[in-house]
Amino acid sequence: MYQGKYVFTQLCEFLPKSSFDYLVDKYEGNKYIKSFTCWNHLLVLIFGQLTYRESLRDLVSTLNAHQEKFHHLGFGKSVTRSNLSKANEIRSVEIFEDFTRKVIAIARQKKAEVADFFIENDLYAFDSSTISFCLKPFWWAYPYNEGKGGIKLHTLYDVKRQIPVLNMITDYSVSDCTMMGYIPYVSNSFYVFDKAYVSCPQLYDINSLNAFFVVRKKRNMVYSLIQDRHYNNKETGVMADQIVEFTSRIAKKGYPKAIRCVTYYSPEQKNTYVFLTNNMELKAEEIALIYKYRWNIEVFFKWIKQHLRIKEFYGTSENAVKIQIYSAIIAYCIVAIAEKESQLKISTYEVLRILSVGLLEKKPFRELFEKAEAGCQIDTQLSINFF
Repeated sequence: MYQGKYVFTQLCEFLPKSSFDYLVDKYEGNKYIKSFTCWNHLLVLIFGQLTYRESLRDLVSTLNAHQEKFHHLGFGKSVTRSNLSKANEIRSVEIFEDFTRKVIAIARQKKAEVADFFIENDLYAFDSSTISFCLKPFWWAYPYNEGKGGIKLHTLYDVKRQIPVLNMITDYSVSDCTMMGYIPYVSNSFYVFDKAYVSCPQLYDINSLNAFFVVRKKRNMVYSLIQDRHYNNKETGVMADQIVEFTSRIAKKGYPKAIRCVTYYSPEQKNTYVFLTNNMELKAEEIALIYKYRWNIEVFFKWIKQHLRIKEFYGTSENAVKIQIYSAIIAYCIVAIAEKESQLKISTYEVLRILSVGLLEKKPFRELFEKAEAGCQIDTQLSINFF
């Protein structure tokens, strides 16, 4: 009989604790703290994410049923509603934000080698997801006392490695395209956007940095034809491949160079889409396929809202909400790291589902998934529902 560590403890060993301790010292997270340290706090939140705890009461009640295991699980001496609630209120968000970046970097490094992708370049999708709140308990999210409010999670998603590499939390009223200036663009990489991000100055900045973009055109955009490549392929759905130039004064000032315009018909959606890009070399059908991969970030937002806790919160303050969102991203990345390190042959969703009921098992981590691997032939990548 296995007498080793709990599955949850083995999973958390993938976290770089020395980096977390450095951040705690940097931001004085444990100052005046006698018990329930920042590390205890983080592990409790990760446990809540992975076991789908929906409220503070639900999380604490579940934990206290296993209080004799706290020392081995890293939760400290005790976890109460008051100390967890207070920690969510006063702990520095920067600790969790910076640690999220560190864990993301490790996850990307573990998944560095990507095979069987149709282009060699890195591909990133950028989008935002609004998280709405009730007006009364989350009053700070309604700065103008309007009927609508909440926060936005702006994410840069590495499509090849399926990792959210950049995550920014802002007020819901912040325009999507203004956040494009915070993206650390990498030369020769592709960045794909929805039509909400059509900002000519921002797109021209990407072009100036020798990076590539693919964005869906807005309806009211006007341009003049420079070159028509007379491309019409019914098999691939590409209807036109043109080189154009903006004619409106504002658009031309923002993007003075010629730009490529690809028209694509989707038989599944029975709709026509027009894409703008600064890449003149790839085939037109490859440009359309790049935009299809933008759906991965929509799947990611839907996935974390359904399978992690970023819709029900353990606290109502802005500090508590941000800490919980960062802990959700950390939980996502640590599962991705464990999946890669253990060479699991099941989907991330399947891994999470098994972990939700197996975290308190005492067995080797890899052994927990053997029956699932033997009985199921599941694709390890998130399904891509084009458009």
